[in-house]
Amino acid sequence: MTVLVERDGDVLVATLNRPEKKNALTGAMYRALREALLAASAEPAVGAVLVTGAGGVFCAGNDIGDFLTENRAQSEGARAGPGGEFIRTLARFDKPLVAAVEGPAVGVGTTMCLHCDLVYAAPSARFAMPFVNLGLVPEAGSSMLAPRRFGRAVASELLLLGEAIEGARAKEIGLVNEVVAANLLKAHALDKAKALAAKPRAALMATRKLMRGEAEALYAHMEEELAAFAGALKSPEARAAFEAFAGRAKA
Repeated sequence: MTVLVERDGDVLVATLNRPEKKNALTGAMYRALREALLAASAEPAVGAVLVTGAGGVFCAGNDIGDFLTENRAQSEGARAGPGGEFIRTLARFDKPLVAAVEGPAVGVGTTMCLHCDLVYAAPSARFAMPFVNLGLVPEAGSSMLAPRRFGRAVASELLLLGEAIEGARAKEIGLVNEVVAANLLKAHALDKAKALAAKPRAALMATRKLMRGEAEALYAHMEEELAAFAGALKSPEARAAFEAFAGRAKA
């Protein structure tokens, strides 16, 4: 199973389990994550969701080969593919989300953290959103959320330059709540998720909604991103970047 889903008390734990590929997300993994969120939303006993990765890695982003194969088969490209469906579900998820990040968190590995309420990272964590480097544009609402959260200057470092940052820097800018030793990371994040799940449910969810504010602007922005992303996938720049990546992977 490339996504392991289990219950620990009132917390649903989703573990990306493809460490040999640095937990790069395939279409099947996107579907499994989306199904896990939908199940958690529908199950009254689930009070929070924890997302983590196996093998000392969080997520290296999309599996490029699988991603292109999946989305080229769709008439609307990335907008209709499993990645697009996952990020729509992620943005609309109404219960607390917690992430435990160790090692690389690239592309969607970082953008999904922008939708989490609490993010804990090991010292080895390395966050990066190198969309422009691949001839693409940001996704999951990150081109709106990053400037809001970090300010325009830092967002430009992350999204325009595509610079990677480590756990300590991520904490400094407000992406990460706490840097925790790797051997304690999952247990610490799970304890925090359980603490959230134990709170009065209605008050917790209402407070979360109030903090996030009006969501329709974000959803509309995400659709703009997905349309631009689908167009960028067809560009010569993206094709060249993907071919270069595939060549390095085979070397």
